[in-house]
Amino acid sequence: MTVTTLRLRHLASRIRWYVRELTGESAYDHYVTHTRTHTPEAPLMDRRAFERHRTATREADPREGFRCC
Repeated sequence: MTVTTLRLRHLASRIRWYVRELTGESAYDHYVTHTRTHTPEAPLMDRRAFERHRTATREADPREGFRCC
């Protein structure tokens, strides 16, 4: 591979990382890493259960703002 191709691949990977962090897509990955590091014997929620829990927690918090629908 050429140097230009390597730079473009690196740039694309950094952009992908930034977008995943910005949109919250990486939250489940962070949850899995944290749980495996701090309590390896604890059962993990699957992605769907994690997202439901995350949404319910966010909507129950009055600091997050009012959601009408």
